[in-house]
Amino acid sequence: MADAATKSPLSDRSVDAAPGGLTARRRRWLLAVASTNVLLVMASMVALNAALADVAVETSATQTQLTWIVDGYTLALACLLLPAGAIGDRFGRRGALLAGLLIFTAASAAPIIWDEPWEIVAARAVAGAGAAFIMPATLSLLTSAYPPAERNKAVGIWAGVAGSGAIFGFLGAGLLLAFFSWQSIFYGFAGAGLMMLVLTLTIGSSRDETAVPIDWQGAVLIGSAIAVFVLGIVEAPTRGWTDTVVVGCLVVSVLLSAVFTWLQLRTAHPLLDVRLFADARFGGGAAAITFLFFAMFGFFYLVMQFMGLVMDYSPLQTAVALSPLAIPMLALSSTIHLFLPRIGLRLALSAGLSLLAAGLLWMTFLDPDATFVDLIGPLVVSSLGLGFVMSPATSAIMTAAPDEKQGVASAVNDATREIGAAIGIAVAGSVLAAGYRNALAATTGALPADARAAATDSLASAQAVAVKLGPLAADLANHAEAAFMHAMGQALYGMSATLFAGAVFVAVVSPGRDGKRWASRRRKGRHRST
Repeated sequence: MADAATKSPLSDRSVDAAPGGLTARRRRWLLAVASTNVLLVMASMVALNAALADVAVETSATQTQLTWIVDGYTLALACLLLPAGAIGDRFGRRGALLAGLLIFTAASAAPIIWDEPWEIVAARAVAGAGAAFIMPATLSLLTSAYPPAERNKAVGIWAGVAGSGAIFGFLGAGLLLAFFSWQSIFYGFAGAGLMMLVLTLTIGSSRDETAVPIDWQGAVLIGSAIAVFVLGIVEAPTRGWTDTVVVGCLVVSVLLSAVFTWLQLRTAHPLLDVRLFADARFGGGAAAITFLFFAMFGFFYLVMQFMGLVMDYSPLQTAVALSPLAIPMLALSSTIHLFLPRIGLRLALSAGLSLLAAGLLWMTFLDPDATFVDLIGPLVVSSLGLGFVMSPATSAIMTAAPDEKQGVASAVNDATREIGAAIGIAVAGSVLAAGYRNALAATTGALPADARAAATDSLASAQAVAVKLGPLAADLANHAEAAFMHAMGQALYGMSATLFAGAVFVAVVSPGRDGKRWASRRRKGRHRST
């Protein structure tokens, strides 16, 4: 009787179904839709960087406005992730995803009509708010739909696609700008958002069946803490790290986070059970993702300027040159679940961060005459490092959280990405600006004061000054390139050192193959010896 039952069509469907009752085909479709949605969100973070020069010319936007056209999206996304994840858990994850897509699509279409600089900033902030509902919903839908045996593979594919989102964003923007105006990027995002809205209607939903109330007080506190922190980090390169506004933002953020932690430990239904960070998987995964995106976006900030200003690549050439980064990362992210049990989370995360650090160090050997061939080695090593960390760290965060809190866990995973990216860009930008200015100042003494001030502002400004002054600035372009390479090297050394320190930290706090932390094993060993 048992054998007959297991061979029946009904039994086959039930074996093939996940906890959410989906068949294998429906799960694969859900994975495709969820991954494409998160690709859209990540691509939108970076695509406009390629169009800022055109936006500045056509809208007369100031440098501050250009900065906020990019950072307004990131700020809104980061501070709303945890509340949005909780709303998805409580009221339905597909509903949260659809609402986010609707907001994102409308806001992406707005700059086509309203194109004043601050109108674009406002539209980007609203698009970021929509993206905050999209990101956690995509991952929590996957982890709720896939059975434990297949969950790591699905999360790995999602993480690989999310990590490649920046590259696809550069590539898409470069292609559009090669043929159309900067508004085409907004047409592209609005069209893609509308298409994903339709496709998302074809997938199922999931939610927290316990129906506990949302901790709105905690949501306001953590949203404010992240918003103030990101604001301080974004302003640091322009104002300086000791500026009152920057220091004040960082201090207020720490205080708000402390109050949030205190409240979460005392409320019956916390937005985020902060005790999860004591879990070796959750804490180690969150730390690794933060270090990873710190380096990844800091690297993008540096290498795009190097390729555009030193190698004289167009935005499309830069995007094509960076695209090899996606191949090893996607391949490794989607297959690492096969051998992760053999090497353990600790080795995967620490080795990945170390590989990424080595790739950045390799970049310091480049010179102004570097070609694409010279870039391949550092890009491949860096990509392997990304692949070793991206999927295992994401899986560790999600598996450590209870099923009813998958949206919040996904939001933590996403928030660490945004915070790491913001810090990486700010640190890389600050070190690059200071190093460049100091290195070039000694060689521009003979220039007029206004030309000297412009030349020490950035490499792009120095190249413009060299063209205008001609013989008066005979060697300025060469000196400026040398100063830029020196400053980029300093930034890469600093990021590499931070990554190596991160690799050690993650090795200490993350579990090995036996599921135990290295530190706890050391304590037990000492206890036995006594």
